[in-house]
Amino acid sequence: MNKPHSLYIGLMSGTSLDGIDAVLARISSNGEASAQASVSKPFSPDLRKALFELQSPGLNELHREKQAANALALAYADAVKQLLEKAKLLPADIVAIGAHGQTIRHQPDLGHGLAYTHQTLNPALLAEKTGMDVIADFRSRDLAAGGHGAPLVPAFHAQQFSSHENAAILNIGGIANLTLLPKGGEVSGFDCGPGNILMDAWISDQQGNDFDESGAWALQGKVNEALLAKLLSEPFFAKAPPKSTGRDDFHLDWLREKIAAENINSEDVQATLLHLTAHSCLDALISHAPQTQKLIVCGGGARNTALMNLLKVKAKNIFKQPLEVATSESVGIDPQLVEGLAFAWLAWAHKEKRPANLPAVTGAKGPRILGACYPA
Repeated sequence: MNKPHSLYIGLMSGTSLDGIDAVLARISSNGEASAQASVSKPFSPDLRKALFELQSPGLNELHREKQAANALALAYADAVKQLLEKAKLLPADIVAIGAHGQTIRHQPDLGHGLAYTHQTLNPALLAEKTGMDVIADFRSRDLAAGGHGAPLVPAFHAQQFSSHENAAILNIGGIANLTLLPKGGEVSGFDCGPGNILMDAWISDQQGNDFDESGAWALQGKVNEALLAKLLSEPFFAKAPPKSTGRDDFHLDWLREKIAAENINSEDVQATLLHLTAHSCLDALISHAPQTQKLIVCGGGARNTALMNLLKVKAKNIFKQPLEVATSESVGIDPQLVEGLAFAWLAWAHKEKRPANLPAVTGAKGPRILGACYPA
């Protein structure tokens, strides 16, 4: 594009179903990105309810999904408007919007020709309402090439976080995923299991809260080792990468089935779920990158003080060499903005005709240009 830098917007609404992160990104000609401004916008109760109900099959599903896709596009458009006002910019100043949409199905293991993933969104409506090019549907091209379509952020992590030491990025959203950045080695990554998704579901079911602020409720309970072992026996954890997961695998009914025969206090269940997230993430890290020297944590889970402290304690017990555990704040990026920044970068890669999947991560046959463009 023959410019030293360009402006993109990344829109992310993740598995936690808590709302929208809109990030204004300045991206240089070599792909280095920096956040210039951001807006976080919670979902309306009606939209959150509609998206949550679409996580499972139901009556009149196609109509409800299309209505939710329209509502999400309008909510995205409002977030973009707020972001432009905050940054004092016009639509013409932005090259494109990278919009993830809301995952409502993720079935990558059905076999080539049958596997699919679906992120609901009406990107044409979003382009119409914002007056900007919209790049969306990032996962389908990788899936068509035999990959999982996830995780997609490792290519961005490699661009943004590579250093002179053996590092790893742990993104804890609804689902947790790892990017492994060995010094002088091949970048790899995979989903490692539930992040916040089960903790959020359990506290919502038991107390009506959307999430466990700083892990305070989990700290009131004690880990139940028998339940933890039962949860960790889920076959997903033993699968070799490439692998990805989502609400299709980890959800409230799955948890209820695991605790059905147990007599456990609700706060002890929450404490055990906290340990499940920490244990599964670190177990995956030591299995695939035991030489890691620094673990950079981002996503909403980075704001869970109890989880961050548990990761640090467990790391000391599991790793032979010192493992520094810190949030992405330590390298100058707000943990909440990393994924939004990543989808701005994925829009940049699409516009630059640059492949943005990593076959070693997703299992695709080769590098592919991701996303579909809906012009303004």
